[in-house]
Formats: sequence, C-alpha cells, structure tokens
Amino acid sequence: MASCPPRRFDNTHNISIHHCREGRIEWEVSNGAYLYLASGDIMLDSSVTENNHCSFPVSHYHGITITISVPEAVEGLGDLLSLFSIDLEQIEQQFALKARPFIMHGNSVPDHVISELYQVPDNIRLEYLRVKILELLVTLRTVDPTVLGVERPYFYKTQVEKVKAIMSFMTNEPEHHFTMEELSEKFDISTSALKQCFKGVYGTAIYTYMRNYRMDLAASLLTQTDEPITVIAGKVGYTNTSKFSEAFKKVKGKTPLEYRKIKI
Repeated sequence: MASCPPRRFDNTHNISIHHCREGRIEWEVSNGAYLYLASGDIMLDSSVTENNHCSFPVSHYHGITITISVPEAVEGLGDLLSLFSIDLEQIEQQFALKARPFIMHGNSVPDHVISELYQVPDNIRLEYLRVKILELLVTLRTVDPTVLGVERPYFYKTQVEKVKAIMSFMTNEPEHHFTMEELSEKFDISTSALKQCFKGVYGTAIYTYMRNYRMDLAASLLTQTDEPITVIAGKVGYTNTSKFSEAFKKVKGKTPLEYRKIKI
C-alpha cells in the first residue's frame, strides 16, 4: 500500500499519538505542507492540526496510531483518568497541539512503553491496550516539550512533487549518473531545495539513495539472471567493472561474484 486514506471522525475534538517503528511516513498537514516521520519518531496532533493524508515514500512502514476522542474519554472514563492524574486537555496544551503537531524521538519515553504496544496478547487484546494507553498518557506528563521536541522542516506540495518526479526519473534510468545541476535545471528547483527536500522525503541524500538503489538492482540481477557481471555493471551505471565491484562490496559486504555464488 503506497498511501492511506484520510482519517475521518464524527467527533471534532481528538488527540492522536503516532509512532513510526520502521520505514518512513509522509503526513500532509494544513495549507498543502508535508512533514515526515522516521523510524523511532513519535508525533502528537489534535483535530485542529490533524493530518489530511499520509503515504509511504520508501514503500515501507510499520507503526501505530492511537486516536482519543476527548469528550467521549472524559465522559466515559473521567474517574479513571482522574485516578491517574491524566488531563487530556492539559496534554493538548502542554504540547501546543492546537498550533502544530509535536514530534519527539521514541527514546523520549521509556522503551517498554512503546514496544509493548506491539506485543498484544490476543486473548486480552482490548484490556491490554487500555492499560498500555493509560501508561503512555501518564508517561507523556513527564515529557518536557521544550527539551525533547524535534524540529522537522515542512515541505510544500510543489517541492515534494518535483522531488518525487526526480526520484522516478533517476530510478527509471539507473545506467545514467545525473548531476545536481542537471536535475535542478530539468525540474526547475534550486540545488539547495532539492538536497534538503529529497533528504526530508526519503531520509537520505540523493547520492546515497541512488547508490543503494543501484546496488539493490544489481543484487537482484545477479541472483535472478545469468547476465555477465560486466553487463549488470553497465545497467547500473558503471563502465568499469572493478569500480562496480568495489561499490557493490561497500554496500552489500561481498563482491558481485561472491554474492551470486552465495545466493544461488
């Protein structure tokens, strides 16, 4: 799945907690701006700053979203929340969620608080999750947003669309090496904006992204075809087989010949 549908709730006053365990997730926020969560990130938002759309730019994402209807929680669980000194509106104010989403690293809270949300016993699933969410809400009270908050740049739709077009263009022609200046001119985006936005979307620099893409493609060709290594090298942009072997070993830990023998 490349994307997920917008979240829609009948109630207009919600608080959501998102955790990215693996991969990356792209959130579209207000005014056509986008922000990105990486592995280990936690994001809090409210119905005021609620994200309209999400997608997975590296086609890989494992995570959790917890959404709490504040009025329903107060009405149905008010006594229980009070017992644990949990004030949902205070949490909303603490993290200034009416202004913008709040992002912090996962290590800002004890590891088990998050990790145990992924280890739910089937026979007590609902009860277990209730306890763990209460634990998470209690833990959030100890977080100092001014110390643990992570500033993430917002990227506007025009930039994101150009960067995604550049990624598609480059991966469709892995045999060619394009300079930043060539890409900048072709897609009408400054080199500085290209570098910053590409890393924001995909989590790595263009050069590193394409090197890994080429080596993944080469690895696939080595194991799924009988093509000579020189031919495969050419398909991923290397006219010198020795340089290809050196680059492949840096990424995969083995030479192309060693990799092919092991995977056969």
